[in-house]
Amino acid sequence: MECASSWGLSEAARGPHPLLGAYHDGVTAICHIAARFGVRDWDGRTPCTEWRARDLAGHLRCVADDYAEYLNDSPVSRYARLLGSGPQPQTLARKLARQNAAELAALSDGRPAEHIAAFAAAAREYACRLPSVWDLPHHQYLDRVVTVAGMAGAATAEWHLHAWDLARALGLEHRPAEPELVLAGWRAGMPHLPAADSDDAMVGQAGRLGFGRQRDPWHILLLASGRLPSWAGRLPSWAGRGQRRQARRIR
Repeated sequence: MECASSWGLSEAARGPHPLLGAYHDGVTAICHIAARFGVRDWDGRTPCTEWRARDLAGHLRCVADDYAEYLNDSPVSRYARLLGSGPQPQTLARKLARQNAAELAALSDGRPAEHIAAFAAAAREYACRLPSVWDLPHHQYLDRVVTVAGMAGAATAEWHLHAWDLARALGLEHRPAEPELVLAGWRAGMPHLPAADSDDAMVGQAGRLGFGRQRDPWHILLLASGRLPSWAGRLPSWAGRGQRRQARRIR
C-alpha cells in the first residue's frame, strides 16, 4: 500500500489555517499505522466495539466520501437535515450509527489497504477544497451555525481518533502533535457532542477511571467521543519479542 508523503496536502492547501496541518497529520497517521497491519491484524478488535480493524478501514473510506457530499450540498445536506431533526445527542448518535452501518454494508468488497488508499485520496481532495469556502455556513445545530471551518475541525478530530483506534488495535499508541488544536476542532464542529473541561463531570469520571484530573486535551477528546484512553488492543502479529515488550511499555 502506498502511503507516501505525496498523499499529503500541498502548502497551498494547508494555507493560512493551522487546522489543515493537523488535518493532514491525521490522514498521514492513518496511512502510516495501516501500513503496519499484517493480513491477520485486520481481523483484530478496535475501540469501536462493533468494528474490527477491516471494518474501520471501510468506514474511513465511506466517511471521507460523506464529508465531500455534505460540503457539496451544504447548507442543506442530509447531515444538516439530521442535525436539524432534534437536539438529543443520543438520538443523533443512533441515527449516525445506522447510517454508518448501512454505508459499510453497501461498500464494495475490497482489501483494507484499498479502502485506506481511497480514504486518503478522498480526504486530501476534500482538504484542497476548503480554503476558498472556509467561512461559509455548513449546517446548523439548534442556534449554532457550524461553518465549513468547523466541519473541517470535526473531520480533523475524526481522523486522529480513528488513527488512535487503529493504533490501539495493534497495541500501539497515537497522539496528535497538537492535541489542543484537535480538541478545538472537535468543539467547533461537534456542538451536539460537547467536550467537557477538566473541572467538569466528564473529567471527574476520568479521574475515577484512573486518568487523574489533568487538563489533557487528548484524553478529554477521547472521553468526549466515547473512548477510554486505557483501551488495550492485542499485540501485532509482526512484532518480535523485543517489539512486543516495547508495545507493552507504550500502553
